[in-house]
Amino acid sequence: MGIVELLAASPAALVAVCALFGLMVGSFLNVVILRLPRMLENAWQSEARVVLEMPAEQGERLSLIRPASRCPHCGTPIAPWRNIPVLSWLLLRGRAACCGKPVSMQYPLVEAGAGLLAAACAWRFGFGWELAAALVLVFTLLAAAVIDWNTQLLPDNLTLPLLWLGLLLNLNGFFAPLSQAVIGAAAGYLVLWSVFVLFKLVTGKEGMGYGDFKLLAVLGAWFGWPALPMLLLMASGAGAVVGIGMRVSGQLGAGHAMPFGPFIAAAGVLWLLLPIPPALVMP
Repeated sequence: MGIVELLAASPAALVAVCALFGLMVGSFLNVVILRLPRMLENAWQSEARVVLEMPAEQGERLSLIRPASRCPHCGTPIAPWRNIPVLSWLLLRGRAACCGKPVSMQYPLVEAGAGLLAAACAWRFGFGWELAAALVLVFTLLAAAVIDWNTQLLPDNLTLPLLWLGLLLNLNGFFAPLSQAVIGAAAGYLVLWSVFVLFKLVTGKEGMGYGDFKLLAVLGAWFGWPALPMLLLMASGAGAVVGIGMRVSGQLGAGHAMPFGPFIAAAGVLWLLLPIPPALVMP
């Protein structure tokens, strides 16, 4: 029996393989989370220098694959055997092997989260193209959520390809009929855009970013417009609970904004993975 036949025939083997695959992808997602905002900032600065007719800055070019992984503190390259997802962090007790400085808990949490999400997708969908699509969705949502939490930025590099992929997949009705997906993409954007405009008219302030509109449009494109009310309810409820908790604990000061994107992403993952009662979905 070949590996494909084994994975198709054995749910346990599929879950285990996907969990290991998710751990490895999680290690790469940490690179995306760390470098993509910096790459975008570098690109914006370069464009500004061109407009201002200033000379281009000379320096090391940063991409998702170059330079190789290095210590965030001292810049020492990380050996492959010290870059094993989760395990390396545990063995080194959360400290860099080169300089001994603490390494953020974000690294093992993202890796473990990607592994758990991949295993859950395998259990939910089984072997097939739906599983492959679900993995792309949860991995991208995880990266987008952490980037937004850290920087209050939802890169178009992540949201827009995911939007178009959702529409293309639903040409064959993978997760929703195409008509519902198209309307869902438009409605997802317009709902939060309308809230943004109304809030700005009333308060004179911007209550959320354009990336939030695009992220909800992504979920509309994947799951169709009937899912949007429940998705908004879950995201808003979770955001309110976390926000109040952070205010009470002093982790979120007055006048400081909390990103909404992570809660939209979490709602999308829950909708994907959990069986939603039909009564909670609009007809």
